[in-house]
Amino acid sequence: MSVVRAYARVLFVGPDLAHGSLAELFQRQLLALRGASALADSVDTTAGFDGLWQRVTACIDAGDLPLLLLDLDPQTSSPYLDWLRSELQRLAAPFGVADQLLVASVKSGEQIDIAAAVALIERPELHLGCVNVPELPSAHAWSCIPTHSYRVLLCNGPRCTRRGALPLWKSLREQLKAAGKLECAGGVHITRTQCQFPCDQGPTMSVYPPGAWYQVRNSDELTRLVEQQFIAGQLVPELLMRPLD
Repeated sequence: MSVVRAYARVLFVGPDLAHGSLAELFQRQLLALRGASALADSVDTTAGFDGLWQRVTACIDAGDLPLLLLDLDPQTSSPYLDWLRSELQRLAAPFGVADQLLVASVKSGEQIDIAAAVALIERPELHLGCVNVPELPSAHAWSCIPTHSYRVLLCNGPRCTRRGALPLWKSLREQLKAAGKLECAGGVHITRTQCQFPCDQGPTMSVYPPGAWYQVRNSDELTRLVEQQFIAGQLVPELLMRPLD
């Protein structure tokens, strides 16, 4: 039977924890589950990790150990967790406290599942240590430029999201995978972006080459784009955005 570890501090770490609709939901749930003091223990990594390193260093200096970091990034992955643990190991090494830093992660899709994250605190068998973390390989797949024929940038800015960009993103991945064109040689590399403009013609999808800007409003139009542009290699004129007068 696993013994629950008593943590001096638990940090909630991930993007979109400070501002916006997702942050509002996160803060509301965290307040209900953990109280007002827990809000001060959230670290937003949207703009980078400097704030997290500073917070961890402050905890070490104050003796707030052992310390658990709850990873709330919906795009988390094994390589990302390896990197995070290795950075924490490096940060703690001069103080000899790497064994006092642990990481737990909940993969929750688009929205943060705070109840699941809080429940993880009581699941020590799912906590990962920061001692003897396997070194990251000197050469690995994510350091290479992906092989592809097309690069697609699908806007996930606020206006395009309200027009249905997220379901289009999921459907685009499914259709490209079914066609054998998802992020492979001769295929399509797709990336979600923040606002690309022009918002009033969204959802916006820019395709390189040929540098075309498409307005894709529903699944039928998306299927036409996949079949004509990405499989047949032809423009879809009726979906191209037009300059506004």
